[in-house]
Amino acid sequence: MRIDNFDGLLQAARAQTQPQRLLLVFTAAELPADASPEQDRQFQAGQGGTLTPQMCVDKSPDELDSFAALAAEAQAMGPGWQIMFAAALSGQGGQAATDAQTDAALQQMVESIKQGRLSGLIPFDLTGQVLSLSAG
Repeated sequence: MRIDNFDGLLQAARAQTQPQRLLLVFTAAELPADASPEQDRQFQAGQGGTLTPQMCVDKSPDELDSFAALAAEAQAMGPGWQIMFAAALSGQGGQAATDAQTDAALQQMVESIKQGRLSGLIPFDLTGQVLSLSAG
């Protein structure tokens, strides 16, 4: 299934046979303290930097109406962000993942982002569109 935007992810999660929890990590690009002048120039031009988690949350797909509603909630709750990463955690036997399972998965996701391991995560921009990220 191809997902082009966050609302498409919501639809896909709602269509699953097992209950889903959406794991969401909001990040901002920052320039490392030891950045070179070239890295600084690229960062000022809107490229490069490191993605730093600003806040995270888990939500049931039924708790979310749309990306616009989620973005408004995130803006009211915390610091500015530029890229949101999403993943889904599936329940089993008709039961949603436990709070402990969800918290552990969310923490693992945050640590993966800090380490630059983004495989399996879907990045979204400020409008809810899927991004294509490249290392550099």
